[in-house]
Amino acid sequence: MKLLLSLVLSACLFSALAFTTDDTPPRRVVKTDAEWKKVLTPNQFTVLREHGTERAFTSPLNDIHDHGTFYCAGCHSPLFSSDTKFDSGTGWPSFYMPLSKTAVKETTDKTYGMVRTEVECAVCGGHLGHVFNDGPKPTGLRYCMNGVAMTFEKK
Repeated sequence: MKLLLSLVLSACLFSALAFTTDDTPPRRVVKTDAEWKKVLTPNQFTVLREHGTERAFTSPLNDIHDHGTFYCAGCHSPLFSSDTKFDSGTGWPSFYMPLSKTAVKETTDKTYGMVRTEVECAVCGGHLGHVFNDGPKPTGLRYCMNGVAMTFEKK
């Protein structure tokens, strides 16, 4: 009887763990700089791995108005829906929220004498851009992303 009860409790615990709504990303991608350089263009490497910034108004993703999903150029993790994209006038693709709480990671960036909130891919840690508090409703946020750090797939 104790064995049966133990098996039932174990099955329930396993089921609960399998359907968790944990806020951690489902996977993690870790590579050396040499490995990243093999799969990224020089511009992608500069932005994603060295926290660079592309020049404003140079990304073709800035002008995309099709329905689809924006993915991390490094690990192909889904980041943003085109439904949340808006024209911020800044020259970079801008969104008012990520696809999920776990799609991106936000950290404090104190470079260049400023304090900003940096946005990274939660799966591979690639630098995507920054988030600011001057976006549209419903969030009031502007995720200002480097287009070179992302790819787009039309639905």
